[in-house]
Amino acid sequence: MNNKYPSYVKYNPDKVENVETGISRQVLAHDSNLMIVKVWFDEGAIGYEHKHHHTQASYVESGKFEVKIDGVTSVLESGDSFYVEPYKMHGAVCLEKGVLIDVFTPHREDFIEEDSNEN
Repeated sequence: MNNKYPSYVKYNPDKVENVETGISRQVLAHDSNLMIVKVWFDEGAIGYEHKHHHTQASYVESGKFEVKIDGVTSVLESGDSFYVEPYKMHGAVCLEKGVLIDVFTPHREDFIEEDSNEN
C-alpha cells in the first residue's frame, strides 16, 4: 500500500456524513481495491434500492434490518451478514436502530473526496 492511503483510520465525528434521512456514514480504511464503511441507521430509515458495479459484503453490527437483494427479502439482526453481487438491485429498511459495516471492492469512488485520506 502506498502512502496515499492511511494504514490506520480512527473514528472521527467530523468525517461522519449524513447521506439520507436517518442514515450517516464514515468511510474507514480503504485503497482503490477495497473499502470498509460504517453506516448508522435510525429506526425506519430506508437505504433505497440501487445497484452498482462493486461487489458488496455487509455485516450487521447492531439493530435489525429488512434487506432486499434481487427481489428476495430477509430480516437480518446483529451478527448476520449479506452479500451483493455487482449490478444486483438491493436495499434495506432499518427495523430497529442499528449499524451496518459495508465492504466494497473496488472502493466506492463516489464515497470519497480528494482530501478524505488526510488525518
